[in-house]
Parts: sequence; C-alpha cells; structure tokens
Amino acid sequence: MKTIIFALLLGMVLVGAGCISTVDDRKTAGVPFIKDRVEGRYERSVDQVAAAAKQVVTSNGVLVNETVLYNQTNAVKTIEGKVNQRTVWVRIESLDPKVTAVTVQTRTSGGGSDIDLAHEIEKQIALKLVQ
Repeated sequence: MKTIIFALLLGMVLVGAGCISTVDDRKTAGVPFIKDRVEGRYERSVDQVAAAAKQVVTSNGVLVNETVLYNQTNAVKTIEGKVNQRTVWVRIESLDPKVTAVTVQTRTSGGGSDIDLAHEIEKQIALKLVQ
C-alpha cells in the first residue's frame, strides 16, 4: 500500500513539474499551464524601452543578463534579472517602427508564477517611459 501511494505521489510531481519556455527563447524548469507573463505596448523605440526596462530591473533587484536576439525578423532585446528572489525576464520587441511590445515574465525559485510582480515591473517600465 505504501508503494502504491508513493508511486502516485511521484507521478503527480512529475506531471506537475516540467519545462517552460521563457520570453528570451530558452527553457527552464517550472510549473506549466499557469499565467506568468504580462504584455504592454508603447509608442517608443526599442532602445528607449530597453533602457527603461534595464533601469527598472536594476532599481528593483539585480540585472543578470542582457541579450539581443538576432534570429528574429524584428529587433528583439531581452533582459533577465532577479527581483525579490524571483527570476524576471523582459522581452522588448519592435512591432512596427512606432510601436514596441514589452513582455514581462516572472517565476519563483520553485517554478511557480508571480504575476503580481510581472504586472508591477511592466507598470514601472511604462511610468519610466513617461518621465
């Protein structure tokens, strides 16, 4: 009986945990099928939005990585950081010459989502662009 219960628990853990795609086109461990991203669109250039996103991440935590994705059709920059012991990814992508999309994704160390933090980071980026 203990073996059956252990096997069921192990099966539930394997089904619950998995790999997720991040906004910088990488994979990481995490709980799939939960909302972990927030998107915003701004009438600014990619460079202006990337600078604002970088300032927001560094003012709230630590900047870990900054990359430019060259295999995309549009200009795409990504920023990765740690804020409140959560990993934050920010994707900045040009939709057209005047409009830039920002996608903020957050995950806890256990692979869960922190959608409130993602929304807060996205809001701070918008406020930084207004200044």
